[in-house]
Amino acid sequence: MSPAARQLARDAVRSSMPFKTFSTFGDFYAFVGKVFAQMFTRKFHFREFVSQAWFIATVSFWPALLVAVPFCVVCVFQINQVLIQIGAVDLAGAGAAVAVVREIGPIVSVLVVAGAGATAICADLGSRKIREEIDALVTLGIDPIERLVVPRVVASTLVGMALNGMVTIVGLVGGYFCSVVLQGATPGLYLSELTLLVGLPDFLASELKAGVFGLLAGLTACYLGLNAKGGPKGVGEAVNQTVVFAFMLLFAANSVITALFFQFKGA
Repeated sequence: MSPAARQLARDAVRSSMPFKTFSTFGDFYAFVGKVFAQMFTRKFHFREFVSQAWFIATVSFWPALLVAVPFCVVCVFQINQVLIQIGAVDLAGAGAAVAVVREIGPIVSVLVVAGAGATAICADLGSRKIREEIDALVTLGIDPIERLVVPRVVASTLVGMALNGMVTIVGLVGGYFCSVVLQGATPGLYLSELTLLVGLPDFLASELKAGVFGLLAGLTACYLGLNAKGGPKGVGEAVNQTVVFAFMLLFAANSVITALFFQFKGA
């Protein structure tokens, strides 16, 4: 085979979808490695972290609250319908605690972080990328991962954990209203049964989930933002990809963490 033919074959392989997919995953894992390396070995820019944490919390708080109330109430209502049919409506507190603490809290809080905060991060970094601000930082000897990425990833992680606590409280209060006011559960029994099936380990696992979810959302947003190409259209595509890929990673991580939690809890 002639050199020109071999070059054409290599170009065809590199332009194929499987090659691009594996190349993208490889670049993402290398990016994650750089972020973690600089997170613990370089100077942490606390002021940038506070600014980004406040920004993410601002854009995520009210959406998380407005999503948590109806989502938790609907889930608790359906659980209680089953309990009513078997004459065990006084176990409503236990059912609400299991649903809200283990799953609804982490999922709702970080879906909002990924949908609101992460997209804003991606749009910000993508805009800086196409305006060549990132290249200017590199020219000045400033590492964009240390200066821009690490504070945003840490902020996304901690805000996700904080929102999880808020969503959990709101969900349990909403479950109380639904169970006691609408479905006739006993107030005292609802409160006393909250810890029947859920304890401190469950809440800590819930916080761990929220932290991991926030971490993944922040990493995805920063990676796609720094690799945006093609002008404003490319930034819009990167924002859309952030939502899709972040949600995929979140649900995959949720399955793994849940399985590991019950494996260790049952041991």
